[in-house]
Amino acid sequence: MAKNLKKIDGFAGVEGPVVTIVMDGIGIAPATAGNAVIAASTPTLDRLMKDYPCRALKAHGTAVGLPSDDDMGNSEVGHNALGAGQVFAQGAKLVSQSIESGKMFASGSWQTLCGNVKENGSTLHFLGLFSDGNVHSHIDHLKAMIVRAKEEGIAKVRVHILLDGRDVGETSALEYILPFEAFLADLRSENYDVKIASGGGRMQITMDRYEANWAMVEAGWKTHVLGQGRQFASAEEAVNTYRAETGAIDQDLPAFVIAENGIPVGTVEDGDSVIFFNFRGDRAIEISKAFDDEAFDKFDRVRYPKVMYAGMLEYDGDAHIPSRYLVNPPEITNTMGEYLADCGIKQAAVSETQKYGHVTYFWNGNRSGKFSEELETYLEVPSDVVPFEQRPWMKCAEITDKLIEMIQSGEYKYIRCNFPNGDMVGHTGNLEATKISVASLDLQLARLLPVIDAAKGVAIITADHGNADEMYELDKKGQPKASGNGFKAKTSHTLNPVPCIIYDNFYADKYTVKAQGDFGLANVAATTVNLLGYEAPDMWNESLIETK
Repeated sequence: MAKNLKKIDGFAGVEGPVVTIVMDGIGIAPATAGNAVIAASTPTLDRLMKDYPCRALKAHGTAVGLPSDDDMGNSEVGHNALGAGQVFAQGAKLVSQSIESGKMFASGSWQTLCGNVKENGSTLHFLGLFSDGNVHSHIDHLKAMIVRAKEEGIAKVRVHILLDGRDVGETSALEYILPFEAFLADLRSENYDVKIASGGGRMQITMDRYEANWAMVEAGWKTHVLGQGRQFASAEEAVNTYRAETGAIDQDLPAFVIAENGIPVGTVEDGDSVIFFNFRGDRAIEISKAFDDEAFDKFDRVRYPKVMYAGMLEYDGDAHIPSRYLVNPPEITNTMGEYLADCGIKQAAVSETQKYGHVTYFWNGNRSGKFSEELETYLEVPSDVVPFEQRPWMKCAEITDKLIEMIQSGEYKYIRCNFPNGDMVGHTGNLEATKISVASLDLQLARLLPVIDAAKGVAIITADHGNADEMYELDKKGQPKASGNGFKAKTSHTLNPVPCIIYDNFYADKYTVKAQGDFGLANVAATTVNLLGYEAPDMWNESLIETK
């Protein structure tokens, strides 16, 4: 059924395109020592914040469908909200509800995987991000499944841990490992053999995304499945040894294998079952393909064990990756992209590889592909495979090149883009590199705005969550925490709001921007279609503007 938008009486919409610019990871925060957004040279952003209507949007917690306002936002749920105009219950909340209600353990997938292990006398493996960051995973979900596995009569469980240091403290791994080892010790018995089997930093193994670096996934496969790699007696020993040798933070620690008498304790074998317990999809798809696709050819798996594999969620609803999953994902419907396509409005999306999926797949409600091949253009600028702090400008200039071409073509009424700099470089914890990344973004805004003006267009300049705005961990007084001779780096997202600037030099007399209110990312979609001259659908969150 076609989803048509009604025209606004008395306002035909802007003549040129409406351009949504997502400054990934750029939040609004006090001017502490670690605020790279304020510390960077940003004359264009400063002018925009001063001279144009700017509203602070909530980009975390319940405003984007997460369980509580203590939960950081992330790029996936942020783009879901931006593109859908509505708030849907998201991964962490869905999984928690499913566990609490018992639905997960009653599901066919859970029962099938457990039945497979019991029938074969084999091993149930859990693999995923090992923290309570609640962005990709939550350790409480893992614990609940391990307890339930014992209740189900499973005899042998192995856990493969991906160290975080990104959505939680950068050197917090042992704060999770040590209590977890005690938790396992309490569960362990003659009939229940449960151990950590392997691990490594999340930015070194397994959790690549958008096929940017398949070598990461291959390294994870060798570690978790084949048991190849440097051996240690425990995860604690591995972390302490690598920290002393490399000085790396958790996300960058090398892979390790737990062994007894030189033999890995938990390789993946024929007849085993494997659960990838991340609920977020972007960094789960590639390892899922390696386990689930018999014709997989991205790297030599050496040995492809016949296992039953399941993800926590279905990470790609259109490609059905993986084929088994434990919790049904949210059904995100009535998205802006679908409405615009049904109204015959030509639209385009562009970013580099690291965030390309966010302005396409996540923007469209976790949907692969286009709503209309004729009306939509998606452009991906290949990301460099290099540490982000070494090239903090990333591909922002090339993204801008493509945007300028799109705007000057006159072909598109709506264009969206993502500049990943503030987020991807912010995650490194490197303040100086992040300042450069923010300044690089500012230079691109300076290039773009005159082109938008020449086309008599309008820009909505916003972000999906904070990150670069808080590069140091803060104490209860809001001051940076001391660490050695400096401050303790923060590599995770923040709880801060994000800006939403309406850049319009032609039509501002046709509408008013609402006063500061309880606005979030989901208010942007209605604002967008209003500027295009249409009323927003009733199920969307209200617009930030009101036409006269």
